[in-house]
Amino acid sequence: MRTLLFLALLVQSVTAAEWTISTFAGNGVKGGTGDSGPATAAQIDNPFGLVRGPDGAIWFCEYTGQRIRRVAPDGTISTIAGTGKVGYTGDGGPALQATFNLPHELRFDAKGDLYVVDMTNHAVRKIDLKTKIITTIAGNGKPGYSGDGGPAKDAQFKQPHSIQFGPDGSLYVCDIGNNVIRKIDMTTGTISTFAGTGKPGVSPDGAPIAGTPLKGPRSMDFDKQGNLWIVTREGNQVLKFDLKAEKIIHIAGTGAKGFTGNGGPAKEATLSGPKGISIDAEGNAWLADCESHSIRMVNMKTGNLELIAGLNQKGDGPDGDPLQCKMARPHGVFCDADGTVFIGDSESHRVRLLKKK
Repeated sequence: MRTLLFLALLVQSVTAAEWTISTFAGNGVKGGTGDSGPATAAQIDNPFGLVRGPDGAIWFCEYTGQRIRRVAPDGTISTIAGTGKVGYTGDGGPALQATFNLPHELRFDAKGDLYVVDMTNHAVRKIDLKTKIITTIAGNGKPGYSGDGGPAKDAQFKQPHSIQFGPDGSLYVCDIGNNVIRKIDMTTGTISTFAGTGKPGVSPDGAPIAGTPLKGPRSMDFDKQGNLWIVTREGNQVLKFDLKAEKIIHIAGTGAKGFTGNGGPAKEATLSGPKGISIDAEGNAWLADCESHSIRMVNMKTGNLELIAGLNQKGDGPDGDPLQCKMARPHGVFCDADGTVFIGDSESHRVRLLKKK
């Protein structure tokens, strides 16, 4: 047993040793200052979802900062949307004058416009980046579960968390409070339930997507083959939806909450409230394993779960060795085209990045 444990730790260490971690934005102090200056000197407030925009900048949500911020390629930071106050105002006007209530994640469509999940407003909002005007495109602002088959703007969500555009241009929404994934046809504006039954439950390996329950669908991403990957927060699992076969494939997590199995088979490992997922160019699944304060990765060549950053201890660690860098409930993770991995290290009030040495 000790020999197996040693070998597992050796595999883990060798993998993590290929990476270095550094601060990309935020000085570790909660706040909203620093616009027009270096992102690393700015105060940011609980960064969650993050993504690279078509302009080459990195964009991220400030969950409790109630803002959307942008780090330009030259490293300067600016605020794109939100006054910093809690509310649900501004539709039809400039995004900078709008208010949010816990913006959770953001994505760009093929035209380059920005979409934001406004979680506690139970809505998805759009910022036209040519006009800088903000509007609501889905959700009527009231919590509930209604509207399938009709206009998305009239539907009800219950604390939607994650969004992602599918290969066909449809917008998928993790409607976590209803334990479903909703789908918005962006041509017709019609909403439907894509997966989940409305009640939490086990998602067996090989089960059909339709009619199988989900347990807290929290975050999602698509791979190059067009498959939809999700992490379930309460389910503590990684699932892949094979859209051609219309089946659910179990990738990682036993379903129990924990921090075991690093360096071993991902299906036998335990996860701890995973809050973010991103699929890299090689098809590996990167996880923001929030409650273990770590970044873990499912290596799809080996099937193993590997610890890349974090110590399973909450804190604000130093740049350098990712396994010596404490984090504080990371929620966002984004794999860039060049292999760099960006992290929304939420309660450290930093955006960090992992790079190969």
